[in-house]
Amino acid sequence: MNHLGDSPATPARLRQLPSRLLDIAAAHADRLVTAGLGAEGARKWHDAVLVALTDGGPASQAALSDRTGIHRSDLVERAPDSADRRRNVVTVTGTGRRWLERLEGILERLQGEVLTLLPEEERRVLVGLLGRVAEHCRG
Repeated sequence: MNHLGDSPATPARLRQLPSRLLDIAAAHADRLVTAGLGAEGARKWHDAVLVALTDGGPASQAALSDRTGIHRSDLVERAPDSADRRRNVVTVTGTGRRWLERLEGILERLQGEVLTLLPEEERRVLVGLLGRVAEHCRG
């Protein structure tokens, strides 16, 4: 068996199961992204937090947790909210914005590696279809 979960002996019925195909593709993409970001000393949650703060603005730990799916206790840099001293507000710094630009460039390259066999139009279609499936799965 190869690292993607198939061998020449894998029955065609298994190789055609959408859930299995998604799992194989997701595992491959996850390995590429984890390794690519890791080479820069980053993890996926670094990008998620920076994107959430850049696109959505400063947030309480709870709101940031909701935006990213990262447990609020995993957020490490925070400061008291000037409007409500009982909560912490997380903001992105200039350094964070620069790091986000670097991470986005890396992620763009890695997404290209994941979808390397597909022409641009097919990539757009696939991303659209996966978005619809993901939205349905979220309920």
